[in-house]
Amino acid sequence: MNNLEFAIKMELDGQKYYLEQANKNKGNNIEKVFLLLAEAEKEHAALLSKRLKEEDYILDATNLTEIKSLFHGLKDYKASDVRKTTQLDVYRLAVDIEEKSIELYKEMLDEASSDKDKELFNFLLEEENQHLLMFEELQKMLTRPEEWVESAEFGVREDY
Repeated sequence: MNNLEFAIKMELDGQKYYLEQANKNKGNNIEKVFLLLAEAEKEHAALLSKRLKEEDYILDATNLTEIKSLFHGLKDYKASDVRKTTQLDVYRLAVDIEEKSIELYKEMLDEASSDKDKELFNFLLEEENQHLLMFEELQKMLTRPEEWVESAEFGVREDY
């Protein structure tokens, strides 16, 4: 299996994971986030498949504005409610998936010889970095209520 085939498998595995999580979170905003990510991973796999077959493709960035707007609804969750569903563990695993994707695409970018390959791997790196940032923000949202003590004696904290 070459790097492109491995990357395609990794993207499809990510899509499968995000679809499973969407199914487990039916009816809330997290379901929408996971469905958008599953679609992004599917599109990444399609891009890589086209590259493998040396077909033409168009790089079209995922619209994360839609995902960011979903965060406003997440403020209604209590950390204790979400913790019961082990969402934090789900997000940590998703961070791991995204970090592995980033590592792979960095390697592939370093090994790329053509400008077209470099453009593709840079594009995928940017996409996966955005996904990683999103999951890191979700982790913050879940852990802050348990980690931060609301008292003036503990100093200035960043707004959230």
